[in-house]
Amino acid sequence: MRYLTFALGKGRLAKQTLELFEKIGITCEEMKDKDSRKLIFTNEELKLKFFLAKGPDVPTYVEYGAADIGVAGKDTILEERRKVHEVLDLGYGRCSMCVCGYKEAAPLLQHHELIRVATKYPNIAKDYFYNTKHQTVEIIKLNGSIELAPIVGLSEVIVDIVETGSTLKENGLEVLEEVCPLSARMIVNPVSMRMESTRIKTLLTKLRAAMTVMD
Repeated sequence: MRYLTFALGKGRLAKQTLELFEKIGITCEEMKDKDSRKLIFTNEELKLKFFLAKGPDVPTYVEYGAADIGVAGKDTILEERRKVHEVLDLGYGRCSMCVCGYKEAAPLLQHHELIRVATKYPNIAKDYFYNTKHQTVEIIKLNGSIELAPIVGLSEVIVDIVETGSTLKENGLEVLEEVCPLSARMIVNPVSMRMESTRIKTLLTKLRAAMTVMD
């Protein structure tokens, strides 16, 4: 039996995923060793391998078959646009992708005016403004604190992830429109889905059952 390989987004996402996996009997003790320098962790008994990757890289590993299965945020999946199957909403890491700005910017959105939009997620922003709203905008890609853009006059609005909204409030900004809800999702390589169909479907059935109990 070949190994099934999982790519997990580093940080809180990986921690929550491993906690969920433990509920269905999938453990990887090696990963709990904080001092370990290992990059690949193995469960020999179940023939499973795990590795941690930066969130945006997870769909890439899965598309190219370096991982059979990945866990990443919906924002990453939408932004990276990789050829993968999204098979399960894991339900944690819930937040929203939103258009935010000063209250005064709301009419610019309603009247479909040409505005500048700052974001870490240019593909999501383009898709929303061009295909959903049919509004022509100039997208400005930023990597740092997106909230700064409207404050210093770089853009009229931003497209960013909103969890509590407290950073927005502190800076006089607010949510103007919701683009889409986000949460952690499980993705599968299309070839793996065919070749390892039985094992993957069994895994999904167990995860769904565990999530139902948690609800």
